[in-house]
Amino acid sequence: MKSLKALLAGIALAALTVPALVAGAANAADYKAEYKLSTVLGKPFPWGVGGDRWAELVKEKTGGRINIKMYPGTSLVNGDQTKEFTALRQGTIDMAVGSTINWSPQVKELNLFSLPFLMPDHKALDALTQGEVGKTLFDLLATKDVVPLAWGENGFREISNSKHPIRTPADLKGMKIRVVGSPLYLDTFTALGANPTQMSWADAQPALSTGAVDGQENPLAIFVAAKLATLGQKNLTLWGYVADPLIFVVNKEVWASWSKEDQEAVRAAAVQAAAEEVAISRKGITAEDDSLLKEITAQGVEVVRLTPEEQKAFQTATQPVFDKWTKQIGPDLVKAAQSAIAARK
Repeated sequence: MKSLKALLAGIALAALTVPALVAGAANAADYKAEYKLSTVLGKPFPWGVGGDRWAELVKEKTGGRINIKMYPGTSLVNGDQTKEFTALRQGTIDMAVGSTINWSPQVKELNLFSLPFLMPDHKALDALTQGEVGKTLFDLLATKDVVPLAWGENGFREISNSKHPIRTPADLKGMKIRVVGSPLYLDTFTALGANPTQMSWADAQPALSTGAVDGQENPLAIFVAAKLATLGQKNLTLWGYVADPLIFVVNKEVWASWSKEDQEAVRAAAVQAAAEEVAISRKGITAEDDSLLKEITAQGVEVVRLTPEEQKAFQTATQPVFDKWTKQIGPDLVKAAQSAIAARK
């Protein structure tokens, strides 16, 4: 009798389980064999490390149901960084760890982080990305065919050149500076008397090597990983004029194709990978740990640290640019950002 009851119970359990397994198989069948993740930089840059880590964590947290391959160098859009967000919206790219700078031509509000001298330090940046301003920007992105999941960080952008130390706006006069493809950057460097030249990162390195351009602006982690000191960049000025947050996102249709369980796994993986990536991007450049700066100095680079008065001169020179772009970004958003920064701990 017991064995009969056990048999019947087993049949009942199988009846309940089989449909579930079939449904699971159907869901798995809808998944792509590989999802394409776009980044501008690969390893060993923090940006690439973050993207690689996200892919690793997603595979782990979904039990291998979602497999991601990272495509650095924005190779999915032939290296054109400014086309990445459009390709993401169209589904050519499934996922991305993207720069607010590169996506700003399509999402003007993301220019907020490129307003010259808006954010004085990492706490100010965190006040924006981890507060109401960050939520507002994520809500906006969510209306543009993507699902934003977490904030990463490329870092504060410092300026280097092959000519001479930069301490005043006059030191930039006529200097050819490589900038990303953003009109705001053109306006900023034009206001400082420089000759800004737009080019992709892939083109920037040989241009620096040959002297086709004199200088560039990038976070210190990129300065070291790209070995810019070997490309004639022997003068580095720490001015922290803008920061470049990264955003971990998924194409909206791709996101909708996943089960709720896998969506939460991908989100958790993004949050974890982003936190790890931010920590890497800040390593060695803080008051508590300046090991990266020491490494740069050891490479024969003259590092200039601006005094508050010297930095004020650059801020004054770029104030008209700040005012012009505040109107385009949205005065209310800029005001909210300024309030959040002022209230930071």
